[in-house]
Amino acid sequence: MNAEEVTVLSQVYTDLHLHIGRTESGLPVKISGSRDLTFRNIAYEAAVRKGIGLLGVIDAHSPGVQTDIEALLSSGEMVELQGGGIRYRNTTILLGAEIEVKDEGTGGPAHHLIYLPTFDAMRSFTEWLTLHMRNVQLSSQRIYVTAKRLQEEVKRRDGLFVPAHIFTPHKSLLGSCTDRIADVLDMELIDAVELGLSADSHMAGWIPELDRYPFLTNSDAHSLRKIGREYNALLMAEPSFEELRLVLKQKHGRRIIANYGLNPRLGKYHRSFCVNCGSLAEETTATSSRCAMCGSMKLVRGVMDRIEQIAALIGRDTSCTAPDRPPYINQVPLEFVPGLGPKLLNKLIAAFGTEMSILHATSPEQLASVAGEAVASLIIQAREGRLSLRSGGGGRYGRVERR
Repeated sequence: MNAEEVTVLSQVYTDLHLHIGRTESGLPVKISGSRDLTFRNIAYEAAVRKGIGLLGVIDAHSPGVQTDIEALLSSGEMVELQGGGIRYRNTTILLGAEIEVKDEGTGGPAHHLIYLPTFDAMRSFTEWLTLHMRNVQLSSQRIYVTAKRLQEEVKRRDGLFVPAHIFTPHKSLLGSCTDRIADVLDMELIDAVELGLSADSHMAGWIPELDRYPFLTNSDAHSLRKIGREYNALLMAEPSFEELRLVLKQKHGRRIIANYGLNPRLGKYHRSFCVNCGSLAEETTATSSRCAMCGSMKLVRGVMDRIEQIAALIGRDTSCTAPDRPPYINQVPLEFVPGLGPKLLNKLIAAFGTEMSILHATSPEQLASVAGEAVASLIIQAREGRLSLRSGGGGRYGRVERR
C-alpha cells in the first residue's frame, strides 16, 4: 500500500497573520502592537487559550525577534520541525514577514506576506533585507526593490508569497496599489491571497484575476485578544510549513476546509467614509467620488465600493465562485459579543478549554450553565452568523447591535 494512502489527515485551525509588539527585552517591533505581544506569549495564547494549531508570525524577520526565537530553541521550550515551523506544545509557528513595496507608476504601496520554511532561511532573508530596507528591526517596513524582485527572493528560499489584506484602502494590492495584479506581480509566484477583515469570498468573486488563487482569512492581530478573530480550517497531516504548501496546492487530499471570518460589515473599511463630515456610505448604494451627505471629495474608499469599481473596469457583472472554493463562514468573534467581557470569557475557557471549543463545539446548554441564557444565545447566534450588525468604515469597526 502506498504510504500516501495511509496518511491520516485532520482539521487544524490556522491564523497566519500575527504581529509582534515587543521583544522580550522591550525592543519595539510593531509600533501599534500591544507590548505583551511577544513570540512566547503568542505561542501560549494560541496553544492554551485559543486552540489554534498553526500560526504565522509575520515579524520573524526582525533581528530582535530572532534573538527571542534562538533563546526559546536553545532552552528546549520550542523545537524546529523537520517539515518546517517551530513547535510549542501542540501548536506550530511559521516564520514570516510583512513587507511594504511601492513600485514606480503604481497608485500606492502594498503589503505582502512571506513565509519561509526554516529559521536559517529567515535569517538569510533578513541579511538580504538589510541591503534594501532602512530599519529591518521594525514590522511592515518598505523595501526599495520591485514587488517582482521580492517574489523572486522569496522563491529562492523556497518560501510562500501571499498579498496581504488585498482590498483595504491603505497599503494593499488592489485597494491602493493597482487595478490589475498582473501589472505589479508575477502571477505564477503567488501562492494565495489574504482577503482582509472587510471582504469575503463572495466579494472577491467579482475579480477574475483572483479565481486561480486560494483565499486565506487571518486576524492581522495587534493584541493577544485578537488572535483568531479570523482563521482558516485546514485539512492536513500535521501543522507544518510543508503541509501548508500542500494545502495551498490542494495536493494529496490536503485542502482548505473553510474560511472563518468577520462578516465584512464588521470590518474597519467595509464602506466608504467621508473624512469631512464623518458619514458612511449607505448600505444600498454605491459610492461616487463625492460624499452623498456633504459633497466632499475627501473619501476613504471602502472595500465594497473599491471592488465595485474594479469590477466595472474589468467587465465582470456578477460574483463567480468556483464549485471547489471552500465555504466562507461569517462568524462573529467572541470579543464582539455584547455582555461577554474578559472575566466571563476566562470562566468559559476554564470550563470548556479554548475559544475554538466555545465557538464550535460547546452546546447551548453548556454555555448557559456558565454564561447565562442571554449570553449563551448570543454566542450561538455569533457561531451561526445571525447577529444584527452595523457596518464599519473609515478605520472604525462595525458593531453588533442589541435587539
